Amino acid sequence: MDKAEIIERAKAYIAEEKDENFRKEVEALIASPDANLAELEDRFYRALEFGTGGLRGVIGGGTNRMNTYVINNATQGLANYFIKTFPEKAAKGELSAVVAYDSRKYSDVFAEATALIFAANGFKTYLFTGLRPTPELSYAIRKLGCDTGVVVTASHNPPQYNGYKAYWNDGAQVIEPHDKGIIDEVNAVSSVKTISKDEAIKNGKLVLIDKEIDEPYWAMVKSQLFRPELFSKMAKDVKIVYTPLHGTGAMHVEKVLGDLGLAVTTVPEQREPDGTFRTVEKPNPEEAPALKMAVELAQKEKADVVMATDPDADRFGSAVPGKDGKFVLINGNQMGVLLTDYILLSRKELGKMPAAPAMIRSIVTAPMVDKIAAKNGVKLVECLTGFKWIANDMATFEKTGSNQYVFGFEESYGYNVETDVRDKDGVSAAAMCAEMTLYWRSQGKSLLERLEELYNEYGYYEDCAISKNFAGASGAETMKNIMAKLRADGFKSLGGKKVICIRDVQQSIVFNPANPADKKPLALPKSNVLQFFLEGGTVVSARPSGTEPKIKFYINAQVPSNDGLAKAKEAAASLCDAIKTEINAVLDAAK
Repeated sequence: MDKAEIIERAKAYIAEEKDENFRKEVEALIASPDANLAELEDRFYRALEFGTGGLRGVIGGGTNRMNTYVINNATQGLANYFIKTFPEKAAKGELSAVVAYDSRKYSDVFAEATALIFAANGFKTYLFTGLRPTPELSYAIRKLGCDTGVVVTASHNPPQYNGYKAYWNDGAQVIEPHDKGIIDEVNAVSSVKTISKDEAIKNGKLVLIDKEIDEPYWAMVKSQLFRPELFSKMAKDVKIVYTPLHGTGAMHVEKVLGDLGLAVTTVPEQREPDGTFRTVEKPNPEEAPALKMAVELAQKEKADVVMATDPDADRFGSAVPGKDGKFVLINGNQMGVLLTDYILLSRKELGKMPAAPAMIRSIVTAPMVDKIAAKNGVKLVECLTGFKWIANDMATFEKTGSNQYVFGFEESYGYNVETDVRDKDGVSAAAMCAEMTLYWRSQGKSLLERLEELYNEYGYYEDCAISKNFAGASGAETMKNIMAKLRADGFKSLGGKKVICIRDVQQSIVFNPANPADKKPLALPKSNVLQFFLEGGTVVSARPSGTEPKIKFYINAQVPSNDGLAKAKEAAASLCDAIKTEINAVLDAAK
């Protein structure tokens, strides 16, 4: 793109942007275009795409940034799609939407702009009076009977990001074919309708909400628990240190766990909402540095468990003390294994296992839970990465009556123990983790000791990942070339283990590389994912992110535990290191 075209795009944006701060950012850049040409190109080489998960990008002025201009177009396109999809409801003024937001910079501004555009387009629009978690937004859609919902959040991304997630009337994020239809409408927007907040409230198109959703949501979370008597007997004996990482979780986690009688100490420096996330580089409970302050406080307080939620409180992280008293982080797959084990054994012990029970995991989640599900007579369903696909399978169970949902999770610290929320829910995960901690304590065990028992029974699994960023226009092309090369050449072996099966989700095929002509169909929606199944059970998956400029490799290493856990852990670590070395060589060669 040449300089003249970049400047032309920047000036066109300035003419449309209503927010003075974003306008001034771009005006300052084009005042010295030669000095700022690279920055201008990054802001204007494309329009920030409304993808299948909504929007996510760096906050700032420009078409490739998160700002009011981009938010307004996205919301108008979303409104247009619902008006066309439900014309009778639209004609009667019966369409409705609910909007929530987290603690990030501009989240409240973007949420109000979204609500007012829905209101101007005839939707009865509910807007939370303050920041709320993503799972509560999903719950509110179902509770209020809304046609759509939006939450303004960039989840666990660094502070310079914000995002926008769009939901369907079932409380789940939109999937095909609606996602593509909405994208087409967003791309076709030529003008945006809006209205003042006072006028929208006066004419009844904007309704402010808070406790009328908060209170039933809290009650619902508590109702999912299996053994309330454990809390009355043992809650005072367990200390919890919690961090919301400057996000939305404090009010909800403190309320629910407090109602259960648990002693919760929230990390004071991280309790209040703050879009700069000043105490962490990334507010991501998947990463050890984000839990550093919580672990230090827990060590000082001699706590029994550390809990953390990300800024929109849909992800849940945890750490517990080992035998030496030092805290050990429990990763996403491990917590999923522990919750699967606890939920299934509780349902069986208490006579609450439904007919035809089923649980769901994503394709990049460790398959250890498959064995646990099989032992308990529970069907295991695989789905694409992203909780919207878990929610889609939940909905399919309901519509067909084929199965009863009991649990779903993915390795990226997302868990769902209920059907009232159709997304991952860090608040309910915290409550269930608390009960699970009490239960195993009543059996004389810690969570780590129970996890070791499971490893001894089912084999040892170790998870590691490689994530490489490729920003900008050239980065997108690089990632495309990496996936093309992997499809063309693949891996014959990894870490000294032979590749015995390849699953290409984009092409909907499964085949043995020793006989590539013998391809079998794969019953999953198309997605740009490649999976390599190694002898011995290890799985390596390659997947470009749909929301960030990075490609990620998931390594689920499986090693038998017949010779003891110590040797299994050593062998798994060695296998992971060898696989990572080979994959990094491929990524380095692609730069």
